[in-house]
Amino acid sequence: MKSIASTATLSLFLSFSVAAAQELRPEAIDAASLASIALERPLKPSQDPDPAIVRLQVLLDRAGSSPGVVDGLYGENVSKAVAGFETMNGLPADGKLDPDVISRLDTGAPIVESYVVTNEDATGLVDHIPEDYGEKAKMASMGYTSVAEKLSERFHMDIDLIKALNPGSDFAPGKTVEVVTPGPPREGKVKRIAVSKKEGQVLAYDEAGKLLAVYPATVGSKDNPSPKGTHKVKGVARMPVYRYDPKVNFKQGRNNKVLIIPKGPNGPVGSVWIDLTEPTYGIHGTPDPELIDKVGSHGCVRLTNWDAEELAGMVKPGVVVKFVN
Repeated sequence: MKSIASTATLSLFLSFSVAAAQELRPEAIDAASLASIALERPLKPSQDPDPAIVRLQVLLDRAGSSPGVVDGLYGENVSKAVAGFETMNGLPADGKLDPDVISRLDTGAPIVESYVVTNEDATGLVDHIPEDYGEKAKMASMGYTSVAEKLSERFHMDIDLIKALNPGSDFAPGKTVEVVTPGPPREGKVKRIAVSKKEGQVLAYDEAGKLLAVYPATVGSKDNPSPKGTHKVKGVARMPVYRYDPKVNFKQGRNNKVLIIPKGPNGPVGSVWIDLTEPTYGIHGTPDPELIDKVGSHGCVRLTNWDAEELAGMVKPGVVVKFVN
């Protein structure tokens, strides 16, 4: 979310904003019908946001099968979340919205609510997040760069979506803005975690083998694959500092020495690190939730900050983590 936009990207954002201002009204999202979503919708992440997709993404999030960032765009993470919901409910996991899935998922509850920006929302912000790790290490924190960004993460939204729902807003304290409501974090005790490279998912199971939660994930990359086999959770660190060692991790820019990058949600591993018994590997958050399962990682398992935080709240040392396919 912090990259410099090209002319083409800016044009896409402007078209998103115009379309969103016209279509993404709170009442349109609350009134949207999941039945309007085509079962064989082409996967085009750059298509205009759809109120029905926003509704679907929020309902899936509430049900424990995360679509990742709520952006109103249909894509693979949405299909995978539908399949996850089907598995959790004992249905054939084909990722399609048939009437049975819709009836179980959509209770007719409101999706959008009004929120008054607080003074606390405007604290702890930073001017920008540099790309270079050497520059990051000089900063006091890896905080959010705006109130809009902070709120977008709190409510699991893409920053473009929250701006489109609130055209012209400066998100200043005291202002009322419209946000989607993903619901409270999942609760339970995770006994086993399956990490699927092929599906780009993390699946969390309880002691009885019941699927508690499903998350879209970035699982390593071709150049930096994730570990194989079975490992365990070693511990959890919230708002961790990040120790960069080019001899152990990877080469970033021209940085040739060990660097300590301060804590914050926009740090390299986001707001939480779930440490694994395999040295240097973990399940962690990210400063770029919109890129989950769209670009590779440096070997670790990357989730959105909110998904990583939810999972961290359900695990303890000793939980088995199995990497499959």
